[in-house]
Amino acid sequence: MSAEDLEKYETDMELSLYREYRDIVSQFSYVVETERRFYLANTVDVAVRNADGEVYFEVRMSDAWVWDMYRPARFVKNVRVVTFKDVNVEELDKPDLRLEDGPFGG
Repeated sequence: MSAEDLEKYETDMELSLYREYRDIVSQFSYVVETERRFYLANTVDVAVRNADGEVYFEVRMSDAWVWDMYRPARFVKNVRVVTFKDVNVEELDKPDLRLEDGPFGG
């Protein structure tokens, strides 16, 4: 596979993922961002942990969707993430949620 073919494949996968996200985002209550992935979830619990002076975050989500174009099954019942980086959790305001056509079109 050439570099051009790989780039086209990745662009096509990103477009497909964006469309899937756009179609399902209204089914979820929270957006969760870690240093490695982006999630949609209906329940989120973030706990700050400390082990031997190292602070980390344990994030547990249920009824979740994982933004990862290389993952065949993006809907998962339960997810547990452990990270030493920041975690961003935002509650979606469903009545006001209006997704416009983004960079990938409609």
